[in-house]
Amino acid sequence: MISKFSHFFMRRRNWSIPYALFLLIFVIVPLLLIVVYAFTDESGAFTFANFRKFMIHPEAVNTFIYSIGIAVITTLACLFLGYPAAYILSQKQFNTSKTMVVLFILPMWVNILIRTLATVALFDFLNMPLGEGALVFGMVYNFLPFMIYPIYNTLQKMDPSLIEAAQDLGATPMEVFRKVILPLSMPGITSGIVMVFMPTVSTFAIAELLTMNNIKLFGTTVQENIYNGMWNYGAALSLIMLLLIGVTILFTNEEDSAQNESGGVV
Repeated sequence: MISKFSHFFMRRRNWSIPYALFLLIFVIVPLLLIVVYAFTDESGAFTFANFRKFMIHPEAVNTFIYSIGIAVITTLACLFLGYPAAYILSQKQFNTSKTMVVLFILPMWVNILIRTLATVALFDFLNMPLGEGALVFGMVYNFLPFMIYPIYNTLQKMDPSLIEAAQDLGATPMEVFRKVILPLSMPGITSGIVMVFMPTVSTFAIAELLTMNNIKLFGTTVQENIYNGMWNYGAALSLIMLLLIGVTILFTNEEDSAQNESGGVV
């Protein structure tokens, strides 16, 4: 018996069984339940009524479009703020880069609800109204590290000889950035965009706290329907959001493949 167990654990592929069980129970089964609930009614009969309800419901469609807009604004703001920070941190002359990276990532160690409540307290201390501006500010504050770190990792691993070669060939600093640094950092940019856009488009707690529940995002609509026992309609909305996220990942992966095939540098 002992020899059988030892033989079982000596095989490397058997160590993947716990991970496979975890994925089955906590990922695959919940996703299948979402699909089943989305395409059935309260009696369990197959139907497309949940999706028709979404299409003919102006408030739900407008909330969906508004959530995408907020996610795009947040992602772009994180990109414009995060890329310069990641670039500075990746420079060798920045001797305290690792310390600064930890300081940028440190807020991620705190629960997102606590960070959001701190943002609410900050706006209250400054006598600034909570609303759309506070929502975007809170989104950027919470998800900016997710943009900085992947870009920083990509820039740090970049071969400096490529930059030196471009400079030796007479490229200006702007041309070096546009033709060498930016194309080579695209994998980090793509990862950062996905890591910011995905949680932003599906969040609801941040919107509720930073707008006093006056502004609804699509995640709030999903949460309200499930909380009120409308599991089928809530599952349909969740599936729509998952499809949006899946399309985003597929699109970014195709961009990565095209970038790798072209060699990254123009």
